[in-house]
Amino acid sequence: MIVVMLVSLRVKNFAIAEDVTVEFRHGLNVITGETGAGKSILIAALGLILGERAEKSLVRTGESQCLVEAVFQPATAQTVNAILEEAGLDPIDDGALVVRRSVATDGPGRVHVNDSAATVGVLKTIGQVLVDLHGPHDHQSLLNPEYQLQILDAFGNLDVLRSAYEEIFEIRQNLQARLHALDGEDLHISEQLDLLTHQINEIETAEISVQDQKSIETEHTRASNAQQILEQANMACDALTEGEASAFEQMTVVQRALKGLREIVEDSDAWIADAEAIAIQIQELSRSLQHSVADMESSPDRMLFLENRKMVYENLKRKYGSGVEEILAHLEKAQQRKHDLETRDEQVQELGEELERINGFLRERGGELGKRRRAAAKRLVKKITSALHDLGFSQGAFEVNFAECKPKANGMESVDFGFAPNPGEAMCPLRAIASSGEISRVMLATKAVLAEHDKIPVLIFDEIDANLGGEMGNAVGSKLAHVAEGHQVICITHLPQVAVHGASHYAVAKEVHNRRTFTRILQLDSDGRVDEIARMLGGEKLTTVTREHARQMLEKSERIASREAG
Repeated sequence: MIVVMLVSLRVKNFAIAEDVTVEFRHGLNVITGETGAGKSILIAALGLILGERAEKSLVRTGESQCLVEAVFQPATAQTVNAILEEAGLDPIDDGALVVRRSVATDGPGRVHVNDSAATVGVLKTIGQVLVDLHGPHDHQSLLNPEYQLQILDAFGNLDVLRSAYEEIFEIRQNLQARLHALDGEDLHISEQLDLLTHQINEIETAEISVQDQKSIETEHTRASNAQQILEQANMACDALTEGEASAFEQMTVVQRALKGLREIVEDSDAWIADAEAIAIQIQELSRSLQHSVADMESSPDRMLFLENRKMVYENLKRKYGSGVEEILAHLEKAQQRKHDLETRDEQVQELGEELERINGFLRERGGELGKRRRAAAKRLVKKITSALHDLGFSQGAFEVNFAECKPKANGMESVDFGFAPNPGEAMCPLRAIASSGEISRVMLATKAVLAEHDKIPVLIFDEIDANLGGEMGNAVGSKLAHVAEGHQVICITHLPQVAVHGASHYAVAKEVHNRRTFTRILQLDSDGRVDEIARMLGGEKLTTVTREHARQMLEKSERIASREAG
């Protein structure tokens, strides 16, 4: 099941692409076109979306900036939202993830994720979980030994065993940290105890709390502004009830006037009631103001007390934290640290015994994990080697090399995938392979084997058919279609034998208008696919023979796909 799909890619003022939008589909999407037509533009544009370095030379001649926009549609947003939350960006819920990146000829570029400004680093992190791009632009997770270990564990269904090991390792790390803290490397034990005792006494003596701090600040603010508060309150009371023309006196006039209407106006009783209510409210407001400011003039002693309390809080914040909560948290840690030091010898012995016991568990779990990894590696080697034979490396070999190491978070060994394309050649790490065509086919062989285990949903292959003949092209196309059953696959290909396996087919062409070059990309219908496959078979001059050959290739591919699906 595909959990994320690249729905569309828009490229504007990017090299020879003025404004091009491609809407991709599930399954295998193949992109074809003549050399130089602009297929590489799509890969370069996707590279920008994945956080690769932006070159100002990418901007179309005569324009001030270029824009790349990609829309992803996740079935579940949990993984992406975790990245967005860590970056301080809004979650996407169940909607689309829209990534935009612009490059300017003069000035900095911009990155936006769902209309919120973001960084290139965020793009790289998102790209690592959404897209694997294989080709000359090297967004290739398979070359990373850490990712190779993840692949091996996924293939061997070792996630539960690995998680159990990781839990024990984390416990071990915490025990080691506690022992290190008790060693007192920074200060002698007595000096640490003196410092902790001083800190604890200083905080405890202050008797601070969030409620007390708020009360002190509120009272201090009122006392500091007592004169202004009194003046304004007295002015309000005069206007309400105390002055000669106060609001209350005016309401008395209003009530008398309304009572004079009682005999001749039917609604006058309601008006009189409203006027009485207003008069009462005026009196209550005046009394409330007078009561509030009755004790406003605070004594000098009280003001000094408030100033001193504020200084206590400010002093503690400078030393122990930005707020009361952090200061009290520091107090709790200091108390625990003091207790640990006072009982240091007993705790060191207990922690040492516990660490020895945990190390035993760690070796046991790590040993079992390593044993299972080696068994899984044998099966993985066999399957990937077989897939490589199908993809043109008839004598090629694949292996998983193990190296023992000190216990670390993911196990007690490291792995390195190795590959030898021809007999007599030395096995070398995948990352040392120079040919993009070779590494792409190794990746394809791996993806075909791991299709049910790999969690990266969008796979992009560029030049995967480099230096391949027709029969090998059929094998590559078949493998791509197999991988596309559980992933969205986008493949740029030069071979018609690969292209016929696509569920969706796009053709890239180059046109010249008014001495300017433009790239256009079209999704082909059935007749269009026949013409494009025929062009790939026989060049620009299409003949009845090449068209018929192209039609037969497409029909054969459809029959194979239908048979495998059934």
